[in-house]
Amino acid sequence: MKAPMNLHIAIRPGRACVRPRSAAWITTAAGLIVALAAGCSAGAGSSSSPAHDAMAAPAPAHAPAAMNAAGAGSASTGSAQAGKSAALPAPAIVYTASLTVRAKDVSQAAGQAARIVNTAGGYVSSENTLLDRAHPAQSTVNLELKIPAAAYQVTLGTLSTALGTRISMSQQAQDVTQTVADVTSRVSSAQAAITQLRALLAHAGSVGDLLTVQNQINQEESDLESLQSRQRALSHETSYATVTLALVSKPRAVVKGHPKLAGGFLGGLRAGWHGLRVLVSLLLTGVGAALPFAALAALAGYGAYRARRWLLRRRAVSPVTGPPATGPSAAG
Repeated sequence: MKAPMNLHIAIRPGRACVRPRSAAWITTAAGLIVALAAGCSAGAGSSSSPAHDAMAAPAPAHAPAAMNAAGAGSASTGSAQAGKSAALPAPAIVYTASLTVRAKDVSQAAGQAARIVNTAGGYVSSENTLLDRAHPAQSTVNLELKIPAAAYQVTLGTLSTALGTRISMSQQAQDVTQTVADVTSRVSSAQAAITQLRALLAHAGSVGDLLTVQNQINQEESDLESLQSRQRALSHETSYATVTLALVSKPRAVVKGHPKLAGGFLGGLRAGWHGLRVLVSLLLTGVGAALPFAALAALAGYGAYRARRWLLRRRAVSPVTGPPATGPSAAG
């Protein structure tokens, strides 16, 4: 039965040389690094350092030097993360607002809103326009605006007063400080784990050890990309406030009742002329409505007249026939 092989570490002035004697320490060290990184990210919100707790745990008996090699590389990282967790993170707030404004011309108001936002350093992320030429009062424009958080309040006040009459406005603020701190800590832990795994990859002696460590690196890099994507999204949400702006048209004014006419001769003349125009308009309307029926009646009368004439002509030209005459009067 073979005796277990140990890892010997020879420390020389200025450098450390690691000579593996067994392939098992590679897998153990890789798993320890991944577990160490997971512990750091899971305990980001606590006051104590997870890296310090993981390093204080007892090491496996068959790989004591492996944990020392991994712990030596992560000691500085753990202490740096402990210092960062002791400091309070900067507040991260996501601002959103909804604003409805009644404007005289929604197209011009939309252009003015875009200029206001661009001046503040923001941009228009989406626009939905519905213009009804037949019914201008039903035209609407919906905009989604991205405004820098530093200029959010001032720009929102300008939009609510410069575009028209404000109908409604609502604001929300969501604190995502803890989420940002957690994602940042997990990104740092993943980056440190990848660095340590790559250093460990240089000491792998067999193909199996290389594949094991490389698989761990690939998994950590995939997780790191996902975390960094979420980190960028959170950074954008906290850097830019989102304002949903709805622009609606003003309804047309409805004139109630009839306009009053002036008195006197001119007033009477205007009233008579207005009455004549109304009477002529009504007569022409009646004539226009009856004209199709009159045309049909004329066609029907003309057809009846032609049919009667035809019958009379046939009766006039038809011969009168009877029995021949007989008797003495006929012979004489």
